[in-house]
Amino acid sequence: MDLRQLRYFLEIVERGSLTRASETLHVAQPALSFHLRNMEEHLGARLLFRSASGVRPTEAGELLARRARLILNEVARTEDEICNLEQDPSGQLRIGLPGTIGDIITLPLIQRLRAHYPRITLNIAEAMSGFVAHWLVEGRVDLAVLYTRPQQPGMVAEPLLEEELVVVFPPGTAGRTDMPLAAMADVALVLPSPEHGLRIMIDAVLQPLAIRPVIALEIDSYRNIKRLVAAGYGASILPRHAVAPEVADGRLQARRISAPGLWRAAWLVHAANRPVTRVQAVVSGVLRDVVRELLASGEWAAARVPEVSVGRGAGR
Repeated sequence: MDLRQLRYFLEIVERGSLTRASETLHVAQPALSFHLRNMEEHLGARLLFRSASGVRPTEAGELLARRARLILNEVARTEDEICNLEQDPSGQLRIGLPGTIGDIITLPLIQRLRAHYPRITLNIAEAMSGFVAHWLVEGRVDLAVLYTRPQQPGMVAEPLLEEELVVVFPPGTAGRTDMPLAAMADVALVLPSPEHGLRIMIDAVLQPLAIRPVIALEIDSYRNIKRLVAAGYGASILPRHAVAPEVADGRLQARRISAPGLWRAAWLVHAANRPVTRVQAVVSGVLRDVVRELLASGEWAAARVPEVSVGRGAGR
C-alpha cells in the first residue's frame, strides 16, 4: 500500500460512497475500484460492505481507516514541521474539550494564540468527556482535556485543575445552601449516560454510601441537562462555574455538597506514541497559562490548582 491508496480508501469510507469519493477526489470511479480491489487482495481481507445505499467498512476496514487517518496526519505534520523549522510555529492543531470547559477557555485561548502565534490554526471540537476521549484514541484530535484520567496504555495525562461540583435544582426549590452527599438517595437526577466521566464519578462517590442514583433522564449534553433541570425534570450535579449564570439570574438553584465538598480533576492529555510537535507544545503551554490566569483572577469560579501529581495513564 502507498499513501495515495490510503487517502483514497479513507475518502471512500468517510463519504460512504465510491461515487461521492470519486467526485471529491476528482478520480474516476473505475480507478478507485481498481485501487480498492488491489488493497483487498494485498491484505487478504474484505474492507467494505457494498449495498445499494453505498458502502460501509468491515471490521478490517474500520481498523485500516483508523490507522490510515493516523498515518496521513503524521505525514502532513512532519512535512509542515520540516518546511517551517526555521520560522515561527505554524500549522493546525485539533483539540477536544468538554463543553463546560470549552465555554470558559475557548475565547481566551484563541485570543492568546492569535496575539502571539498567528500562524497556528486551532480546531476545537466540543463534546462530553467520554466522546472526547474516544476522539483522542482514534486520532481525531491531537490534544484533549478530560475529566477522567485515561486508563488505557500510552496516554500522557497532566493535571490542569480541580473544580467543585454542586447539585442543581429547578428554580424555587426549598432547602439549605448545602446538603450531605447521603441526601442524594432521594433525588431524581438528569445525568449523562454511564460511560461518561461525570456519571462515572457520581456513581463512584455514591457507591460507598450504598446509593444508586435515581435516574430521571439520561442525556449526553451539558446544555440540555441544564435546560431539563430548569424545566423541572429533575436535579443534576454539574461544575459550579458552568451553572453560575443560570443561578445568578434565577433559572437554576445550586446547593453545595457538605464539607469537604465534591471536587473533580481535569487532565490535559495526549497520546504518548505520537510525536509532540512544536505547535502542540506551544498550544499546551498557552492553555496551561490561560488556565492559571483564570484561576488566579477568580474568573474560573470554584476551581483550584490540582493536588494530584503529573503522571501517565495505566499501563505505562
